[in-house]
Amino acid sequence: MNLPVVVGVDGSEASLRAVDWAADEAVLHGASLHVVFAALWERYEGAALARELGKPSARVIAGDIVDAAVGRARLRRPHLSVDAHVLWEEAENALVRMGRDATVLVVGARGRSGLTGMVLGSVSMAVAARADRPVVVVRGGHDDRAGDGRHDRIAVGVGVAMPSALRFAFEEARLRAVPLDAVCAWRCPTHEPVDHPLLVGHGARVFEQRAAEALEEALHDAPTDVTVHRHTPEGPARRVLLHASHEADLLVIGRRSSGRPGPRLGRVAHTVLHHAVCPVAVVPEPG
Repeated sequence: MNLPVVVGVDGSEASLRAVDWAADEAVLHGASLHVVFAALWERYEGAALARELGKPSARVIAGDIVDAAVGRARLRRPHLSVDAHVLWEEAENALVRMGRDATVLVVGARGRSGLTGMVLGSVSMAVAARADRPVVVVRGGHDDRAGDGRHDRIAVGVGVAMPSALRFAFEEARLRAVPLDAVCAWRCPTHEPVDHPLLVGHGARVFEQRAAEALEEALHDAPTDVTVHRHTPEGPARRVLLHASHEADLLVIGRRSSGRPGPRLGRVAHTVLHHAVCPVAVVPEPG
């Protein structure tokens, strides 16, 4: 059996949507599902203080949350192997650690700040920036409601040196037997003079051609059992990828090291994770 799929839960609607997505993903990969709840409250406050305040122990609440999540996953996928983990540590650190031995790590876009003292949205962003394995942030709940998931296609943003993201996108498309939209955005630099020798008589077509060539180079090892549609739209990468999310069941982007201390997400990833319509997979690139 493959490495498990790990999903972080906190009892919110968004995390339950993440459980649904993670259960389906585990079945696709022939893997088990690990449901993880993590919080610091029990470590620092303890059950004794909960009794003094006349409130339920965090341990009881956590048990209820993981039990509900496990039950939901088993109801959705009856033959799926599901394990539960309650960890009394910072959610971000716990999920990153659990994700090191996972096929993919799944989190919701928002959480219950009143329960854990930390909005899951901030946790999901931090996990996406730090994790060693692919992280899928599942859009869900109220104004960030997830798409219907009926487009039967996956989209991937193609940039410079993003082989891991491409491999992940190919595999997800293969498992679902759906086509892959490979998207490479381009822009005509505003600082180029109109009489530049490369632009005379061609204009923006030069830059579009460069994008097409870069896309072909990135896809030269594309598997033959996945249908790949090539797209080279003009515009900022953030806008282009957000548009692609409206027509996909999953949007895959790569994450490169920022070269600065501490884990960071670039502006494109940050915008896409906040505003994409469909779930977003952030795949770390080595180095």
